[in-house]
Amino acid sequence: MNAKLEQYRVFCSVAEQGSISAAARQLYLSQSAVSQDIRSLEESLGTRLFTRMPRGVSLTSDGQTLYDYVSRALGLLEAGEKQLADTRELMTGEISIGANDTLTKYYLLPFLQRYHREYPGVRIRICNGTSRRVLEMLETGQVDLAFATAPEEGHNFDMQPCFETHTAFVAAPDYDCDFDKAYSLEELGRFPLILLDRTASSRRYLEQRFLAAGLTLKPEIELSSHNLLIAIARIGLGVACVTEEMALSGLQRGIIRKLRTAEDIPARQVVLCALRSASLSAAAQRFREIVVGAEQV
Repeated sequence: MNAKLEQYRVFCSVAEQGSISAAARQLYLSQSAVSQDIRSLEESLGTRLFTRMPRGVSLTSDGQTLYDYVSRALGLLEAGEKQLADTRELMTGEISIGANDTLTKYYLLPFLQRYHREYPGVRIRICNGTSRRVLEMLETGQVDLAFATAPEEGHNFDMQPCFETHTAFVAAPDYDCDFDKAYSLEELGRFPLILLDRTASSRRYLEQRFLAAGLTLKPEIELSSHNLLIAIARIGLGVACVTEEMALSGLQRGIIRKLRTAEDIPARQVVLCALRSASLSAAAQRFREIVVGAEQV
């Protein structure tokens, strides 16, 4: 079993490096040893895992399938080894958290500040990504905890509700619209819309609401930053669809105004996720306790 595990480590290194020689250097092995491990693995599985090219190798279809599983399994093994290495007193250690920029700025900063003040020896690593991406990182053991929009059923996560988010359409205070009117989704769709790009879960959610009403979203401007949505709306280039909780500062200062909507767009739940099949490290467990404790006050 140990020999097979080592072959899988070699296999993943070759797949990620795209080269047997580069993998050999990374693993401090000879090229012949790496090649032998790959041949042995291919023979035991009865399939070719790599296509040899003049400058390196690439995964075959079977190789890609195997890599998807093996990289996930090795990630979980490494997470388990890291957990054992953490000290229970939290004098040292590491915690990795997956969240998007907006959640980090508007929600996580106070928790991160408190945690760092109480446990300065623990290294905090923030991995940025959309809800879908950080949950993928959680599944593969790349992060300990993930903050994301609540996923649909069929997941393998323990989830702790954090707060609800609400969709809002905003524009500059002097924008050419009637802020007292309740706009239908169809009417909103006629404005020059400023939206997050399609990688964002809030964008996909909005598209689903419009599709349910028989409408198709055609944004004028697509951006990757929630702050940019507000900035572009502020200068009058259109109507931005934002997360209201993350736009409170601009709304309170009056640099943007909220449009009324005729249809109710249901709120979404932001949750703290941990992998159900793996126990948390002491560092991650303590961070989770701080967040959960604050939400229960």
